[in-house]
Amino acid sequence: MDRGGEIPGSGDVREVLVAGGAPETLAGKVAETLGEHAAEALREDPWQLLAVPGVRPDQADGFARSLLGPACEPGDERRALALTGWLLERAALEGHTALESSALRDALAKASVPDPDEALRTAIAEGAVLVFQDALDAPAGARPRAAEDEDAEQPVRVLLGLDRYALAEESLADGLARLASTFAPVQDGEAPVGDAEWEGAAAAAPSASAAELIRTVAAHGLVSHSGGEAARAEPAALVAAARAMGLRAYAAAHTEDGRRRLAAALSEAPGTGPEAGPEADPDEAPEAASAAVTVAGLLAGAEGPGRDEEGALALDLLAVLDAPQLDVETAAMLVESLPDGARLVLSGDPGVLWSAGPGRVFADLVAARRCPQVVSRTPDPGPIGELVSGIGIGELSQVEAPGKEVVIVPVRDAGEAVHRTVQLVADSVPRAIGVPPEQTQVITPGHGGAAGTRALNAALKDRLNPGPGRFGGFDPGDRVAYTPAPGRTVQGTVVSADAEGLRLDCAGTPVVVVREEVGELVRHGWALTAHQAAGARWPAAVVVLPGDAAAGLTRAWVYTAFGRGERHLSVVHGADAALPRAVAEIPFKDRTTRLRALLQAQVPPAPTG
Repeated sequence: MDRGGEIPGSGDVREVLVAGGAPETLAGKVAETLGEHAAEALREDPWQLLAVPGVRPDQADGFARSLLGPACEPGDERRALALTGWLLERAALEGHTALESSALRDALAKASVPDPDEALRTAIAEGAVLVFQDALDAPAGARPRAAEDEDAEQPVRVLLGLDRYALAEESLADGLARLASTFAPVQDGEAPVGDAEWEGAAAAAPSASAAELIRTVAAHGLVSHSGGEAARAEPAALVAAARAMGLRAYAAAHTEDGRRRLAAALSEAPGTGPEAGPEADPDEAPEAASAAVTVAGLLAGAEGPGRDEEGALALDLLAVLDAPQLDVETAAMLVESLPDGARLVLSGDPGVLWSAGPGRVFADLVAARRCPQVVSRTPDPGPIGELVSGIGIGELSQVEAPGKEVVIVPVRDAGEAVHRTVQLVADSVPRAIGVPPEQTQVITPGHGGAAGTRALNAALKDRLNPGPGRFGGFDPGDRVAYTPAPGRTVQGTVVSADAEGLRLDCAGTPVVVVREEVGELVRHGWALTAHQAAGARWPAAVVVLPGDAAAGLTRAWVYTAFGRGERHLSVVHGADAALPRAVAEIPFKDRTTRLRALLQAQVPPAPTG
């Protein structure tokens, strides 16, 4: 940066932005996105403004008209290229790693591109997008192909994607294939048998499901493990057993809260040492605490074993819990970091929401059936566990809750939903359940709307920590959600603010967010979306379902939100019949990805039975 912290080139960029009628405040983002020659790039191609986060096509079109005058046309090749990239980036925000060519063509037509087919041909020729052909599955009930049909062309779908996500997905598939081939199972149907140490660990496992997981991991380099909250004890038992055998074994969770719960499970697992019992604080059990990490901390080198001289993680076994929250780029970095000969277990609840970033890594791995799959038989206990288990199979049932573990609060409109939510958090739950406001999490479908996170957080701040918001809308004591990277939410509390920025306490870790980034990276955190809450749990959860959110509900959303409360769940219900309909009929919002097809092309089917 130059003097005053200004990004080099942003002064020239301001001149171009003003000439095109765009806000000067975009100068920093434009210079950061397009580089030191940003001003020259915008003069040559005004539609490159679309590459800047937050800029819409209509804004880029207006900017181009101001700069180009009569020469600005909707069929301009530069416009079509920029729109193609923008549409694929937009799709990535919705979880897709690629789009079917027909979907992208239709989107370009809606954006008034006169010849979408020609636009796509140009984008492919210019290398702006990559093209793939993935084989389609045979329809259910279709007859097997006869020998004389084997030379016939197999149906394929044509996908288009950005190289960023294509390379990540292909790298991930290669890495998973490498791990899957590390410990090849015995042929001719003979079951693979672990050595005496592994078998002894399985025999001492705390449950049949944990024993099955240990035996499976003994013979395979890549294993998927599915189960709910209670099933987290099984990969914990695996890691504890592996460490007792002298292996460098670690377990990684999605959030700091998940890490703490994982450390507690490790401290209770057999073989973690006499200092760690059921009553132990995970942070006071060194062995358990050191084996439990977050994915982000592991990759950054801030937690876990560090890296060896070749740059690989210095470990023999890694169990990744909350695996559905892995986006394709994070998963690729993780798998690329594993040394040859390491074992990887991807463990998670298949009913929860997929990652905030692009991809559906865990779901694709399970669907590909290219590694052994261990399905836990350990149910989640209590009324909340019973309710959530039913949702997972598409049934929304009333459950007996003698201790008010589950409470339904009907409301007529969003205003009443906000009022009742504040009442629950501040008064009812502390009085009836004994859970204080700071241990209760509000979850709602989105940020906007009359009962979204913004409205709820404003009302909750006014009740729980009123103040003038002296620093960017925040005051000491405010509960916040900090986003250090896209798709990653860290909860914290505002401690103070000074010239350096906003000072937060994030689960005991001090964080300073510089003044310029506070508005972008920090939100109030009494209310979160379900994506932000995934991977964490609280003693009590209040789930808000306003009527205007009905269209976006899915079974996965309801399953995730309802499962965040450990002792208590209140549902502020204004969605009427949309809630049971979503649970019964809308499992998830589908995503277009390539990982399943890539794995099926590279790895032989996993043994069954």
